[in-house]
Order: sequence, then C-alpha cells, then structure tokens
Amino acid sequence: MSEAPSRQLNMLLVEEQNLLRKTVSLTARSLGLGTVHEAATIQIAERMLRERAFQGAVISIDCGADSDCLYNLALLDKVRNGLSASPATIPIAVMVDQATADLMRELRERHVNRVILKPFRAKILLEAFEAFGK
Repeated sequence: MSEAPSRQLNMLLVEEQNLLRKTVSLTARSLGLGTVHEAATIQIAERMLRERAFQGAVISIDCGADSDCLYNLALLDKVRNGLSASPATIPIAVMVDQATADLMRELRERHVNRVILKPFRAKILLEAFEAFGK
C-alpha cells in the first residue's frame, strides 16, 4: 500500500460475511485509509446512505448458486440518482460471484469504478478503498 491519504475518508462496505467486513474495516483503520462503515444487508446500507455521506462504497451484489439470478442493482441506482446523502458521483466498486456480459453492461451504465470477482483476498478491498482517496 502506498502512503495514506491526507484526509480521513468515510467509506461504506456492504457485505453479508461478518469476518470479511470486520477484517477490512479494522485493517483500513489501522493503515490510516479512513473509516469503513459496515452494512450486512442492503436495507442497513440504504439507511446508512440516507443518514451519512460517504466518499466511496464497496457493495456486494451476489446471486449465489441461482443460475437465473437477477442482480439487485437498486442500491447503486439510489446512489447514482442522488437519493442518498452522498454525491451521486462517489466511486463505487462491486463484488460479484460472476461477471456476465449483461451484468458488466449494467455496471458500466451505472458508472461502477471497479468490479471485484469472488473469491478474492481482503487486500483487494483495501486497495479499492485506498483508490477512493486519490
């Protein structure tokens, strides 16, 4: 990791896995990357986005094993359409289990800055948060 950004960032991590959220949050704080606020569900993330402005977000939009899955992009739409306390242009990374051509088109239309394919190491999320400060 390069040197820490000069300002403390408030960032959002939306991920159901508790251990991953805690690891990333604590490590980001210890590296001086800023504060990673944790949301285990989309509903919690929606509430947090209404109440506080974030400088970036990493959002899990998993489908699981369902082959006919429709990814839920409503949270991305709310941010991009200005329906949160954050600027509509904040950098957003998404974590997905599969990157289909249709999904990638949908994400490009929503100006997603980075797509992270699962499985990955926590370091990848920390790098995404670090890039938000640049």
